[in-house]
This record gives sequence, structure tokens and C-alpha cells, in this order.
Amino acid sequence: MEGKEEDVNLGANRYSERQPLGIAWSFGGMIFALVYCTAGISVWYIVMQCLGAICGAGVVKGFQTSQYQLLGGGANVVAHGYTKGSGLGAEIIGTFVLVYTVFSATDAKRNARDSHVPILAPLPIGFAVFLVHLATIPITGTGINPARSLGAAIIYNKGHAWHDHWIFWVGPFIGAALAALYHVVVIRAIPFKSKS
Repeated sequence: MEGKEEDVNLGANRYSERQPLGIAWSFGGMIFALVYCTAGISVWYIVMQCLGAICGAGVVKGFQTSQYQLLGGGANVVAHGYTKGSGLGAEIIGTFVLVYTVFSATDAKRNARDSHVPILAPLPIGFAVFLVHLATIPITGTGINPARSLGAAIIYNKGHAWHDHWIFWVGPFIGAALAALYHVVVIRAIPFKSKS
């Protein structure tokens, strides 16, 4: 607990005043739109997401070279003062919250009961991304998506970008698996009452 009091006092204010809030709103809003527009996950989707992350990191490097170098290329790392275990835990919990929200918002069982759910599904998903970013930016820079972490690490390609890179693959996969397990085993086992 020693040294963590400063984190409690400073919170997200370790950064310029609007940085974490702006990042969280940007990612949350973007995910809101993308969830609304895309369907189905496939191997090609995963490959294209990784390539898109690499291209996106390259574009950022091209337009903001000095800021890019100063901020470590946007590569995810565990922040100073946190352990690798804390970083892994943040990624697991953050991904769990996001994936569980996706499952809950798009559950066919709910869709049959609540006809408005498919239209509103992107809203809680985008909001979950927003909240997860607010919670994990100070700890890991918020990975929750291995493709995003991979793209930044490949383009930046300096030592610290790869030191804890495994956390940004292992954490999201564990968090997603736990969310799937919880949704299928616990939540789907609970019978929903009909409105009649």
C-alpha cells in the first residue's frame, strides 16, 4: 500500500487535465459506432484488426513524430509504481467488464424479450469501453484489445514496448474467457421471467 496514497490523491490528474477523459470518450464513442456497424467475428476480422492497428499506429507516427516519440508510441506498458500482477489484473478485469457487457447487450434471450435491445446494444458497450479506459489508463494505458497493443508495439519497436507485452495478450484472453464462462454458466442458467 505504500506509495499508493499518491495515486489516490492524484488519480487521473497525473496527466494533463483532459487526457484520460478525452481518450476514454474517444474510444467509447468509436466503439459505439463500430459495434453498430459491424457484425460477426472471423479469422479475417482478427487479421484485419491487427493490420488496421499497425497502419493506425504508423499514421499517428507519421503525423505526430515528436509527440509520438515523447509518449512512447502509444505502446502499452505497466505504469511505474504498479506491479506486473496489477497490470495483468487490470487487463483481465477491464476485458471481463467489456466482454460481459457485449454478451449481455447482445444476448438473444434478451433480444426475444426486449425488442429495443438490438438497437441500443452499442450504447452500453461504448459506455463500458469509456469506463474501462477511465479505470485502466493510469495502470496500463488500457490494452483490452491485443490488436491495439500489437500495432503500437510493432511500429514503436523499442525495448519498453515489448517488456510487458505478454500482459496485453494474456490479460484480455483470460478476461474474455472468464466473461464467456460467467455468461454461459451463471447468467444463462438463470431463467428470465416473461412480461406476461
